Amino acid sequence: MSHDAHLIESEIASESVFDGALLKVRKDRVRLPNGKESVREYIVHPGAVVILAFLPNGNLLFERQFRYPLRRVFLELPAGKIDHGEAIIETAKRELLEETGYAASEWEYLGVMHPCIGYSDERIEIFAARGLRLEGEKQLDHNEFLDVVELSPAEARQAVWDGRITDAKTITSLFWLEKA
Repeated sequence: MSHDAHLIESEIASESVFDGALLKVRKDRVRLPNGKESVREYIVHPGAVVILAFLPNGNLLFERQFRYPLRRVFLELPAGKIDHGEAIIETAKRELLEETGYAASEWEYLGVMHPCIGYSDERIEIFAARGLRLEGEKQLDHNEFLDVVELSPAEARQAVWDGRITDAKTITSLFWLEKA
């Protein structure tokens, strides 16, 4: 990356602004490529996974869930936060089972996306899951509420185009359908 040296900022000092249960906010003083100083505020996030879960009929599992920051219900793929020390494949398996009641016999890692590069270090690891079998009821977290629905890949793409799906991790993951 030596050809990017003229773009790199370096940390001079860093301080914690907020330390919450899920998110942490930092404020750093940085040296810019031109030698001047500036401030960068950003969210530190533990990371997450998102799953393209293929049912035997070729449809995908989706969730409808209320998201408080935007105060509305969103249509999105199953996903969840990586617990400290947890392998990302284990997070994917756990989240799929907890949120949908399904387990998968085949898992494929597809890639990673960074949803908010201007103000967060969050990464979301993308998986495809096949060989789904219903293991039982959802095992939702305390105070978590969602509906599980299925859409064909074509219906999911159309839902992006008509504005029913606006969630970045879901849109990005659907881009991976060709590889999955």
